[in-house]
Amino acid sequence: MNSLPPETRLALIHRVIVPDEKYPTEYAILVTDTRSIFIRQKKTRSSYWLRGEMKFGTALVTDVIPKTLEDYEQTSLGSLTTDPANITVPHEAVVSLGMGKEEPEFRAREFFVWLTMRRQGHRFQVYNFEMKYRQSPNAEPSIRFYMVPLGAYFKPERQTKSRETILREYAIEALEMFQKVLPAGIVSS
Repeated sequence: MNSLPPETRLALIHRVIVPDEKYPTEYAILVTDTRSIFIRQKKTRSSYWLRGEMKFGTALVTDVIPKTLEDYEQTSLGSLTTDPANITVPHEAVVSLGMGKEEPEFRAREFFVWLTMRRQGHRFQVYNFEMKYRQSPNAEPSIRFYMVPLGAYFKPERQTKSRETILREYAIEALEMFQKVLPAGIVSS
């Protein structure tokens, strides 16, 4: 008989992008009271577009509808953690979580993006996190992920808020969630 209380699903971060030399990977993060599960999302666009989204902090293709926490209610946590495409990080294994922001460096072929940004008077600061965790006594891998909201989240917000505010709020929501579930002193911004 199992006397442990059931694991509680607390939040879903709709989208983060994990950089990779070959192909950046899109994940949603299901945060429970004991672990964070990076759920691999289906490939929706080419590496070129994903790298641009990591650089500018916003979805360049806006046709993807984000899943909700309710969409994952019927999926067992066991099946999510055993899927080799997903990454599971127990909260007690997290050594550090840092949040940073980057301003993009533009290349010549991105002149029109730069010009548009300058005309709008907005800075594109992309927020990223680096999570270090202990897998074994000798292994402390890290995962770096960029907070890039989907267009379905970004577009309605854009009617009343600046790009900079939307990106900051999206990152702060994630930071606050991690502060609630991770041991004290782990999270820094």
